[in-house]
Amino acid sequence: MALNRKEMFFAVVSLFASTGTLFCCALPALLVTLGMGAVVAGAVSAFPGLVWLSEHKPLVFSVSGALLIGAGFLRKRGEKGTCPVDPVKAEACGRLKKASAVIYWVSVGLYAIGFFFAFVARLFL
Repeated sequence: MALNRKEMFFAVVSLFASTGTLFCCALPALLVTLGMGAVVAGAVSAFPGLVWLSEHKPLVFSVSGALLIGAGFLRKRGEKGTCPVDPVKAEACGRLKKASAVIYWVSVGLYAIGFFFAFVARLFL
């Protein structure tokens, strides 16, 4: 059960890190594309930390990518583990594995969207 908690912890941390990549790059690009530059300006004035995230994109994406890779390894290792024999604990173990998988793949999706807007979309504009 300890492995599943570690797996879940890294999945949640990677979700928050990949969400940071989304806020620094994808969301502002989408809003500006839709003609909502004033919303981006208001968000930057309300949350000045967004400027730091945008200025340090390579660092943000490197840390987030490393967390996703670590979470992926732990998740893969946790999939091979068996759940307890006790029916209540086995059900909890199964739910934890499913929740971890969902959180991980949502994190990967958010990271991919942020990466596209931060580094790839700029090549076409």
